[in-house]
Formats: sequence, structure tokens, C-alpha cells
Amino acid sequence: MKPISIMLSALVLSMASSAVMADSAGSPHVPSPFNISPTTSLPNVSPMNSDLSNRGAYIARTADCMACHREDYSGGVAIETPIGNIYSTNITPSQRYGIGNYTETDFKKALQKGRAPTHQLYPAMPYPSYHGMADADISALFAYFQTVPPVEEPPEKTTRLPFPLNIRTLMLAWNVINVPSTENRAGLTQTQQRGEYLVNNLEHCGTCHTPRNLTQGLDKDKYLSGAPLGKWYAPNITPDNDSGIGRWSEDDIVNYLRTGMLDKRAYAGGPMAEAIAHSTRYLTDEDLSAMAAYLKIVPIIKTDDYLIPVDTSRLPNPVSRSITYNLIEQKDYLAQEKSTTNAGSNTNNSPKSLYLAACASCHGVDGYAQPDARYASIVGLSSIRRVKPDALINVIAYGAKGALNTAPKMPGFSKELSHAQIASITNYVRINFGGLPSSNVSAADVKRILK
Repeated sequence: MKPISIMLSALVLSMASSAVMADSAGSPHVPSPFNISPTTSLPNVSPMNSDLSNRGAYIARTADCMACHREDYSGGVAIETPIGNIYSTNITPSQRYGIGNYTETDFKKALQKGRAPTHQLYPAMPYPSYHGMADADISALFAYFQTVPPVEEPPEKTTRLPFPLNIRTLMLAWNVINVPSTENRAGLTQTQQRGEYLVNNLEHCGTCHTPRNLTQGLDKDKYLSGAPLGKWYAPNITPDNDSGIGRWSEDDIVNYLRTGMLDKRAYAGGPMAEAIAHSTRYLTDEDLSAMAAYLKIVPIIKTDDYLIPVDTSRLPNPVSRSITYNLIEQKDYLAQEKSTTNAGSNTNNSPKSLYLAACASCHGVDGYAQPDARYASIVGLSSIRRVKPDALINVIAYGAKGALNTAPKMPGFSKELSHAQIASITNYVRINFGGLPSSNVSAADVKRILK
């Protein structure tokens, strides 16, 4: 059993849906990357549908189904794991390729127990969290999926794991230990109870933000204290002042979940951008407030990856009032700085030269970028002020993809830049745009982190 246990642990390590509060970007003077309002319409809501199915459309958003199954629920999205990709399935009402033959009982078993009519699901589908879904919400969600246009074709790719992980019944033993993934707390207000249900079950935040135990289930003693997620890191979202979000007010949390940004603290990227784009931006003010109220009272956990407080006196000022939206001014100023810097240093390998060559065309010489064109300012980012530079190094090396097509994709430079060059850019950014007095990331640090 030991080899199987090890492989099961590896399997579940990165099996997480996209609800990660990534602090991979954040800046002043940046509009919402999502262009949304609390009245953004829900999909497939129609007067022709029943009230039950229309309510189910909202449940689908709160459960973040689209992040993994696509907006049309056709599936085929790859969820990376150490031993191979898990691909999401077609969950449209197609009788041949989807869940058109499911009864409501079948649907409930899949959501709460990870049990499809013919096979066991992998916990890439977060049934350990959905285990706590209310029957009324499951009924509404089931009714809603009857209104979804069927996609009469299978996903382009399907899951093919190596032996013995392709034996799905092995997950039954794992389920005994790790389902349900959370327990309800006593003594909460009605608002906090609603927030607990949203955070723990529907939005399944702990799936990404909680470290894993020896069996690779959620470590309940370290709930929401941060965890690695592939090339990303889901940070501590407990109310610790130094390493978590304790300095965020409830309004801050609501605004972040609604817009994906918080001035000089967070700008959603990667999996969290997907969670906001597909899910939390659609939630009612009452539900977002409930989530915020609950996150403020979860047990405080302090970790060693704390934030260095921002020193605003060390942050740069914009070159001009117009440069963040004047493309010609940005271009001319960048050319001028490249010429001056390269002439003064007689090398194209100085920290500033490397930043100007690789980063400044998007993020700006002064770091304030072009937010109107969806290029994120990096001034004051929380991710560049963390004691551990892992998040910043990973973004420089591997890039970042936003959830919406209107947001530019940041390329990765792992093949173009050496470890020493990535370290130089990391130090330059942390000092010049994070306000840190010093930064001593080395090439060895970069090699270790990327490995």
C-alpha cells in the first residue's frame, strides 16, 4: 500500500479548482480588469425558465463550475497534476457525451461523494467541499443544467493516468479519510454562517488555500493559511496582520472579490483571476459581505511568508499624469531610458537594462503601466513585498494568463533569461517598485524556486 499511497498523494497535490486568491499583481490607479458591476447578468437566465432553474444559474456561478468546465460546460480543461493532467468532462445535458442521463440522485452523488453512475471521480472535481452543499441548492443546480444547450461532442482530451492511478476505485479509501473537507463551526451569526457555507463549500476556497496533510487531504489545522498551486502560490487568507489579510477590511475583501484588485495590495492573476471572472463577480453584495464576514473570523494562522509593510515614501511617482494612457509618450520615454541606461552602464545586463528590455514595454519605465489597455501597474504589489520572492520569480519565469481575452497575456522568460538575470530583475522590481530597502535574491535562489 505504501507506493499506492505515495502516488495518491502526488495525484491530489495539485488537484484544485481555480479559487486561489493570488496576489500576483496589485497596483494603484488600475481600473477593474473585469469591467463588471453587481448587476452583471447570469447565463441562461430566462423568463421561460423556472424560478428554480434560474436560481440554479446563480448556484453554478457560486460553485465556480465554468472555471473548469468552460462557459458552455463542454469540458476539456486541463487541471495539472504531478503525474499528468486531469481533464474536465462535458456536463451539458447531452445524453451521449454529457450528463443527460443523470437523475437528480445521480447528480447529488457526483457532487457530494464524487461518485458518477459508472465510475468514481477524481477530487480535481472538488466534491470534498461540495459534500456540504444544501439539497435545495443541488436541486436548483440540477434544474439549471437541464436548460443548458447540450454539446453533442466529447471534450478534445480525456484523462489517461498511469497504472495504478487509472484504477478509480482507489479513491474510495481516500474519501473515507478526507470527505468532508471541513466542519461547521458553532456560535456564528446568520451572516457568518452564510459566509462559511460559501467559503467552505460552494466557492471551495480551502481547496487551493489550505496545505495538504500526509494523505493529501486538507490539513484542517492549517485551514486557509496558504499552499502551493503548481507554478502559483495561494496565499494565506486568514486574518493574520502580517502574513494574511488581517489588515483588509470587510469592504476590502468585497471589493477584491468583485473587481479583482485592491489598491497597492492585490491584483488578481492566474487561477484567482479565473475565479473572479467566472464566479465571485456575479455574487450578490449580501453574499460577498457574508464571505468577508466569515474570512475575518476564521482562526488566525501566522506563516513565515509575511508581507514587508509598504514604505510609500520609497515608491516612485508617475513620470507624468498622461503617461499611463498615452502610448506614444510611453514608447518615447522607454526609448530614451534604454539609450541613457545602456550608454551609462556599457552593458545590457545591468538590472535596470534587463527590466527595460523585458518588462518596461508593458509595465512602464516607472512601473505604472497602461491600465486602460489592461497592462497592470506593479507599483506597491503585495507579491513583490513578501519575504519569500517565489511568487514574483515564478511570474517572471513562467508568465501569467488572465481569465479574459481582453487582458494581455504576460509571457514567461525562463528560456530567454538566465537564473542570474531573473534574480537581477527580481531585485530591481522589489526595490524600485516594492519600496524595499534591499533585496538579495541570487541565481541559486531562482534555480531552487523554479526547480
